[in-house]
Amino acid sequence: MTTQDLGGRRALVTGATSGIGRAIAQSFAAAGAEVVVTGRRAEQGAETVDLITAGGGKATFVQADLAELTEVDRLAQQVGEVDILANNAGFYPMVPTAAVTPDEFQRIYDVNLRSAYFLTAAIAPRMASSGGGVIVNTSSIGARIGMPVAAAYSGTKAALESMTRSWAVEFGPSGIRVNAVCAGGVRTDALLAMVPEEVLHQTSAPAPLGRVGTPEEIAEVVLFLASPRSSFVTGAVIVADGGYSVP
Repeated sequence: MTTQDLGGRRALVTGATSGIGRAIAQSFAAAGAEVVVTGRRAEQGAETVDLITAGGGKATFVQADLAELTEVDRLAQQVGEVDILANNAGFYPMVPTAAVTPDEFQRIYDVNLRSAYFLTAAIAPRMASSGGGVIVNTSSIGARIGMPVAAAYSGTKAALESMTRSWAVEFGPSGIRVNAVCAGGVRTDALLAMVPEEVLHQTSAPAPLGRVGTPEEIAEVVLFLASPRSSFVTGAVIVADGGYSVP
């Protein structure tokens, strides 16, 4: 028995081939859930599954590019019923507004927002027919503070937080809880590919905790929201940023 038992539950985690998504998938599996891992990269998806199974957990990988609506639909149909949906997939080029091309802008919105919307639209009714479920969305402090090279990305996260509240009201009567985790600076390979580690440390230093977060720390918050321990929490956005966004 784990402290946040998900035994007997089935979870879908998007963007789970690395970083925060991988940590979420691992935390769910460690808590007893059967996890469906999804992402674009088959090799990294297999690595996530191997990490989970090596620890005695249950996981499968379904490859999907969530920028494509047909792939979102296929994923929803292939996965079938789940008790937990973690909308974590994200695309976040850190470039000035004038440097974002129309195609890149569209991909940011398709991956970060449209995929979460239509996965939820497909999966929530199934949850309702089974008596309920949990949806947890991954947001960012970009939704709350100004970031000079992330206007499009930040816009998707602000919209995702708004949808979180709307879904909580819409699906609550069917026994579905919907929450979000607003993550601050987190040390992931994807972020370090865009931002040098010393710069990441410099930008995190003014925060009350004075450091960068880890994927595992965000995953712990997601796990809490997915677990029965948060049974009276819905429509909430929990900020996990080391205090960076505190006024």
